[in-house]
Amino acid sequence: MMFKFLFFFSFLVVFYSYFGYGILIYLLVKLKRMLSPQISRTSITAYEPEVTLVVAAYNEADFIEKKIQNSLNLDYPSGKLRWIFITDGSNDGTPEIITRHSQILLLHLPERRGKVAAMNRAIKYVETPYVIFSDANTLLNESAVREIVKHYADPKVGGVAGEKKIISKDSDKAAGAGEGIYWKYESLLKKLDSEFYSVVGAAGELFSVKTNLFHEAKEDTIIEDFVQSLQICMEGYVIRYEPRAYAVETASASMLEEQKRKVRIAAGAFQAMGILRGLFNVFRYPVLCFQFLSHRILRWTLCPICLFTLFISNIFLVYYGAGRLYQVVLLVQIVFYAIAWTGWIFASRNLKIKVLYVPYYFLFMNLSVFLGFYRFIRKKQTSIWEKATRHSHPDEPGNL
Repeated sequence: MMFKFLFFFSFLVVFYSYFGYGILIYLLVKLKRMLSPQISRTSITAYEPEVTLVVAAYNEADFIEKKIQNSLNLDYPSGKLRWIFITDGSNDGTPEIITRHSQILLLHLPERRGKVAAMNRAIKYVETPYVIFSDANTLLNESAVREIVKHYADPKVGGVAGEKKIISKDSDKAAGAGEGIYWKYESLLKKLDSEFYSVVGAAGELFSVKTNLFHEAKEDTIIEDFVQSLQICMEGYVIRYEPRAYAVETASASMLEEQKRKVRIAAGAFQAMGILRGLFNVFRYPVLCFQFLSHRILRWTLCPICLFTLFISNIFLVYYGAGRLYQVVLLVQIVFYAIAWTGWIFASRNLKIKVLYVPYYFLFMNLSVFLGFYRFIRKKQTSIWEKATRHSHPDEPGNL
């Protein structure tokens, strides 16, 4: 009975974390549409407030000119869009390239204190009611600013999350295939989360907030974009998701580079749970707590453990002759892990068979949680991190 309980509990946690919640939130959104038809936000085109685009860059000399041109060419009324680039710690000529463009306010200090410190410093120079943050190694679609700011016509909206798109070319390896598939599914969940109530955490590649709601995070905060967005939600506002505003980013150059990101994010997730511990109060934040636990916390805590206990309990149930069901499930698990192992072998040899990378990337993500937790408890992860190497960028996001 103990092994059966462990088996079914583990199975339900894993299934719900990656599939069940997606199905449930889809049904809840369908029900919400039936009970209260949505007012289309896409019709709000006249709302054009002043806004500032803030870009934090560290040693981006090879790409910064492309980022500048992309930022200056965004479709928004003249005089209503301002630009701030902050390059603290850069010593490769990035600040000098930016100074060639008088439209941009450059902030630069010789010492490097990390992205969080840079954002905290940059916000003091923002004089517009809304601010958009974008990473220096991404390109935005031309209408990104318009698509984001239209949501602020609703006073309940405290922030807007854009979509992150991973460009995976035919030449990309496992990192490109796995990362691209993962973000497509994440984008779907964010769209459903937003329509049901609020996005549960935004990605820093493209994220906007009301300037007066910006929280200056402690400089050791690892995933400041995630923490920032949920702190705004805890104040009674919602974060909307806008897929028509997107940031294009190339895939990590290798799984080793992708591992840097995943382990850092996992370590930051455990830190964020402490910072956002008030969100676990289901009586104060009933809907947000439900989304937070379902979409994030289970993946970061129980799910990786349950993958292990599901397999071990399944072995014991087959050993004790508990029934044919357990034999079938064990066989499925063995095949799944065999495919994941094969995917790892192919990836290490630079051979691309996408169907093998789905189980491989799934297992890779969950193993990264253990590594991230280990790094978190040993306080080995800092907010100043070595950026992952990525593939070369396409010329313009509009050409994708």
